[in-house]
Amino acid sequence: MKLVAVSCDRRRAGPLAVGPRTRPPRPEVWVKEAVVHALRRVGLEPLLLPPGPADPAALVAALLPRVDAVVLTGGAFDIHPSHYGSAVRGRLDRIDEGRTALELSLAAACIEQGRPLLGLCGGEQALAVAAGGALVGDLEADHPGAQEHEQPTDPAASWHPVRLAHGRLRAAFGVSEIAVNSTHHQAVSDPGSMRVTGWSPDGVVEAIELDRHPFCVGVQWHPELLPPNPHHAPFRALADAIG
Repeated sequence: MKLVAVSCDRRRAGPLAVGPRTRPPRPEVWVKEAVVHALRRVGLEPLLLPPGPADPAALVAALLPRVDAVVLTGGAFDIHPSHYGSAVRGRLDRIDEGRTALELSLAAACIEQGRPLLGLCGGEQALAVAAGGALVGDLEADHPGAQEHEQPTDPAASWHPVRLAHGRLRAAFGVSEIAVNSTHHQAVSDPGSMRVTGWSPDGVVEAIELDRHPFCVGVQWHPELLPPNPHHAPFRALADAIG
């Protein structure tokens, strides 16, 4: 069995209970089940990681020898600009330092050790920061003229095209352009040691890859929410890289 560590999100309270019994909403750790289904579809078993360990580096050191790959899932939060040497400019959504610390530690260790890693949406951003890069803190404030990257429609449908340069993703999809969904207001501005391999029509970075690495790829969309054929190609490529 091939195990994949999957970072999870958290929220202060889940949905209100329905019915006459008293069930106050309480904090939850969660991940979209679509990620679980996408991994299992390609023969990988997810191991869910809650955010906020007291010692992220120690957890990562103990974890990585026991798993075959890592997936950073992104979520309803932002990476604070201080992590890439910048200041807040424009919109800044919820901050979760416990989750950010874990994801940055995971990404840095996977880069250093050559462990397969896939970053989804905010997971791509964490990957870029861990690789020494930086983010556009808010597209509206920092990228005048950018198209809408928080689609008003269901992200189970595509929103805009992405042009793919030569690399793992282009090989996985078998085409130079793919239509994707879009649910973000931050984006990669500097990929650090990674290489940009995908762009939206307005020039926003949509994919990054690390050359000379078994598999280190980030996408700025949520392929798990789109139809498996062809959109689950990043998951199939991850599975192929594990072998």
